[in-house]
Amino acid sequence: MRKCTLGDVDLVGKRVFIRVDFNVPLDKSGGVRDDTRIRESLPTIRHALSKGARVILASHLGRPNGKVAPEYSLKPAAHCLTGLLGQEVAMVGDCVGETAEAAVAALGNGKVLMLENLRFHPGEEANDPAFAEQLARLADVVVDDAFGTAHRGHASNVGIGAFGKPIVAGYLLQAEIEAFRKGLLQPERPVVAVLGGSKVSTKLALIESLTAKVDHLFIGGAMAFTFLRARGGETGNSLVEEALLETARKAEEAARQRGVGLHLPVDAVIAQTLAAGVETRIVAADAIPAGWMGLDIGPKTLANLEELLGKARTIVWNGPPGAFETVPFDQGTVAMARLIANSGAMTVAGGGDTVAAVAMAGVAASFNHISTGGGAFLEMLEGRELPGIAALAEC
Repeated sequence: MRKCTLGDVDLVGKRVFIRVDFNVPLDKSGGVRDDTRIRESLPTIRHALSKGARVILASHLGRPNGKVAPEYSLKPAAHCLTGLLGQEVAMVGDCVGETAEAAVAALGNGKVLMLENLRFHPGEEANDPAFAEQLARLADVVVDDAFGTAHRGHASNVGIGAFGKPIVAGYLLQAEIEAFRKGLLQPERPVVAVLGGSKVSTKLALIESLTAKVDHLFIGGAMAFTFLRARGGETGNSLVEEALLETARKAEEAARQRGVGLHLPVDAVIAQTLAAGVETRIVAADAIPAGWMGLDIGPKTLANLEELLGKARTIVWNGPPGAFETVPFDQGTVAMARLIANSGAMTVAGGGDTVAAVAMAGVAASFNHISTGGGAFLEMLEGRELPGIAALAEC
């Protein structure tokens, strides 16, 4: 069944409760340092306002652990949104109870109200029915547009749906679902998945899931050295999870049996320490001398990637192939990002470091979809059912 979206509900004059993800970084002065997540919510908010809806925004910020913590107030987000929308976003000091209900009752059509941090109440993360029912009292229509919390079964994105208010997807959440469908469920083939990151242990489920869905899998980043060691290579002081060598062998064998090409770096940029300005060398990725560590992919690997990615019709990317935060070990990640962006394939990228790498390479506009969710994106790729998506009404 298709999940219900904004186009399936009447918003005219309605109290529209929108669960957004305004868990944004703040600067030392208390202002919003990066407004990306707020900007991503604008299409849904503007659509509701265009219908004359009374828009009630709900989000969390940080980890206040169920207690009121002024440093986690959503006031900076409300102020930022006021500037982006070009109209005042009123702020109320709670998200449930008499104060919140009075503020909603006073809200006019075409106006916006920001509720205070959901996680100031323990009932949010506990998915407490009593708390969810209090949230439901504020709404005629419930919209979930917070993909970043879709992997959490909380009161504001799951529990609220039990009180006669079916949950529909906002434009951002709808785009995430559609990108996943095009990227992995009904993709154009061949499909190439590109994985990076430091530890195999954090991506085992992902590797297993992807080898059942893709045609080729490239593994880069520090976790590639566990696979190279498992093949019998010399990896010097590179990060290797010794306890997972047999697991890596089994994963590679599983890929082979499924007809999936599993590709590893053939050369690496190495150094003795991870720091800017140190001496570097380029060597075979499976012949790294003692005392040296692999910190980026080399030119031969990039040439192989260019050929592999050039034949792809769909590319899914999660994780940088090198220690891109430190110059000069950013070069492989930037070059790879540009290869993916210019491949002509349907491209999907996600994960915090990956999004940062895409931005660093200056190619964000060339990707078909960049996911706003870190953990949620990974769990979706792993094939898990996300509570926030499962809770959406079916149309």
